[in-house]
Amino acid sequence: MDISIIVPTYNEKDSLSQLVEELHRALSGHSYEIIVVDDSSSDGTAELALALSQKYPVKLISRKNKRGLASAVVDGLEQAQGKLIGVMDADLQHPPEVMSGLVREIEAGADLAIASRHVETGGSEGWSLTRRAVSRGAIFLAHLFLPSTRSIRDPMSGFFLFRREAVRRADLRPIGYKILLEVLNAGQFQKTVEVPYTFRARSRGESKLRLRQQADYLAHIYSLMRRNGELLRFAKFCLVGLSGVVVNMGLLWLLTEFAGLFYLASAAISIETSIITNFTLDDYFTFPDRRRAGHFRTRILKFNAVSLAGLTINLGILWLLTSVFGIYYLLSNIVGIAVVTLWNYLLNSWWTWK
Repeated sequence: MDISIIVPTYNEKDSLSQLVEELHRALSGHSYEIIVVDDSSSDGTAELALALSQKYPVKLISRKNKRGLASAVVDGLEQAQGKLIGVMDADLQHPPEVMSGLVREIEAGADLAIASRHVETGGSEGWSLTRRAVSRGAIFLAHLFLPSTRSIRDPMSGFFLFRREAVRRADLRPIGYKILLEVLNAGQFQKTVEVPYTFRARSRGESKLRLRQQADYLAHIYSLMRRNGELLRFAKFCLVGLSGVVVNMGLLWLLTEFAGLFYLASAAISIETSIITNFTLDDYFTFPDRRRAGHFRTRILKFNAVSLAGLTINLGILWLLTSVFGIYYLLSNIVGIAVVTLWNYLLNSWWTWK
């Protein structure tokens, strides 16, 4: 068996026949199987899959008392026979013809080929501004907290193909719907490529996007961070940042209240002092495994560049909240520090200690 395509379903009877027929055309010339993992659909999806298996290489896995696209993929993987494993939705929002392009990329040497909405010529049909913002926000969180996703423009894609060998030893424990995050963090991939495609507007059935999915996504991010050590690293970074807050706030108060300096001048001095102490602690405490990422002087210059940008953000927030909204300057400074903490973690983890 060359290729196994795993298709999780829940009430997808209206689109399943067309999906199977189009996949059959897209994968002509290959030995393949389509594994339909159905979560107790009430519309006859499972029965249709059985009927289709009489004509096409369709295998049905019926799950009782289980829900979740990501876990359905894991169950499908356990029974898949192919050397290549594909994942896609059943609702035709993932164009089946794109699968042939993913296969070509794997045959050309890639370990993982991702159908991407966020590379050139890719896109999404009919998305509202709100949904686009939510999608971009989710990608930002993945890039912020999961370093293995940072080279991927569309780590939220549910449409991809990979070599089975790359995840043979992986302990896959996904939560919710974003199985690609699990695969990226647990698998071993030497070469990953993204293939542009347009995410189609749903023409049949109902969207299953719910608030619960967003909560599951956050829980999944937390689970992955805990398992790969990034949660501990972020906690260390925040702890170092807290020590910087003590230095920052202490100097701000002393220079403003006792030395009589204007509060913005005091803030600039106190922030720069905390930059130096934070770098030293982060270099030895938060990122000891990445200290080979350039010479010491290179790292401290990068750290200062990131921090100076953060300084601008911090001072802007301090000025805005204090001078415009009349908030007490110490409280304004705390807000600025919170915003800049996320900024500093992302940029320093991505650039200074990459």
